[in-house]
Amino acid sequence: MKIVVAIIKPFKLDEVREALTSIGIDGLTVTEVKGYGRQKGHTEIYRGNEYAVSFLPKLKIEVAVPSEAVQRTVDAIASAARTGQIGDGKVFVYGIDSALRIRTGESDANAL
Repeated sequence: MKIVVAIIKPFKLDEVREALTSIGIDGLTVTEVKGYGRQKGHTEIYRGNEYAVSFLPKLKIEVAVPSEAVQRTVDAIASAARTGQIGDGKVFVYGIDSALRIRTGESDANAL
């Protein structure tokens, strides 16, 4: 079992969700986050004054999947989130030691 974590641009959420649904991934968690990578933020003009925006708004998506579905999941997220511009995001994969569905008591792969 693995957790796939993706940091994406906010306007790509619906496309990523649809891509995951199309490959049979039913659940995901979304968190609003801020950060920066190579782009190091940007400058904006507000009421005639220029100021630096160091942290850009992003979304963090977390999906728990069976190990055999990791590559399909990563590929679906990457293709749906890609704009070709700087700041498209990143995808990380972590291992899961155990899982428990609270309602039914199912554990590990059955809990996903």
